[in-house]
Amino acid sequence: MNVGINSIRVRALELKIPPPVVAILIATAMWGVSSHQPSLSLAPEIRQFLPAALAILGVTFDLLGLLAFRRSGTTINPMKPSKASTLVTDGVYQVTRNPMYVGLALLLTAWAVHLSMFWPLVGPMLFVIYINRFQIGPEERVMRSKFGEEYTAYAARVRRWL
Repeated sequence: MNVGINSIRVRALELKIPPPVVAILIATAMWGVSSHQPSLSLAPEIRQFLPAALAILGVTFDLLGLLAFRRSGTTINPMKPSKASTLVTDGVYQVTRNPMYVGLALLLTAWAVHLSMFWPLVGPMLFVIYINRFQIGPEERVMRSKFGEEYTAYAARVRRWL
């Protein structure tokens, strides 16, 4: 009985917090924990170049995913996957099924490298774990239900992340 109640509570978190909000909350927590620990010894070139490169790559993934959704005329609202009118499988969606989440994870990784502390490096991992469970899993159930074999074939061909 208790497992059932916990399962209901966990499901209650599905599709409730927009992924950009999750990323902002994690980024804020990363900044908060970074002020309470010693810095990692990263060369100044790495600390400047790597976060910039990761951030540019992250924004690129986000924009390419957004543009593909706009071109196809389907919803970009991650809280309402049932409103999807088209299964988008071209462009960046040939590389990853979730380019906008990849982009957010890359931005969090850029932030972690910029902070140059150990514990903030956990932030991007927490984001991936949370998004897999409470966002992507529910989205995939809806896509499988809505687009059937077309989605199943696409999911078999293209990875969830990278």
